[in-house]
Amino acid sequence: MNVEQANKDDHLNTIAKFQVAMARETEELELDLDIVLKGVASVFDDSSKGKYFVALNDKRECIASLLTVNEWSDWRCKNVLWIHSVFVIKEMRGKKIFKEMYQYLQEHVRDDENLAGLRLYVDKRNLSAQEVYKKIGMTKEHYDLFEWLE
Repeated sequence: MNVEQANKDDHLNTIAKFQVAMARETEELELDLDIVLKGVASVFDDSSKGKYFVALNDKRECIASLLTVNEWSDWRCKNVLWIHSVFVIKEMRGKKIFKEMYQYLQEHVRDDENLAGLRLYVDKRNLSAQEVYKKIGMTKEHYDLFEWLE
């Protein structure tokens, strides 16, 4: 398996399909694939919005993806990378794919003096994902997420 930054030509359609599948699976939400395709393409077209990373098997087939977005930390005078939109195909779950992707991102943070760390949020009901995050050394902090979405 190899983890690398995704590119639009090879990964746009797969990542968009992963996002539609994830919304259906985790939130029973049906997303419009055309809108998601535009949203994913927008990230590829403007890296200030984020970066996608993919895990590829030996045949270079995409088996997982995630999105990172920057959050400026004035306390640290560095960016923190937020991990969003994690998706691993069902056949590869339980095989430590996310752990490999996480370790790849950890190295990226360690190598970049402008990055302070990694964060993610998880649906409170997604207990299996929470167990994965705990096993790789992430901690549940004392913050709750509030949001307003139109």
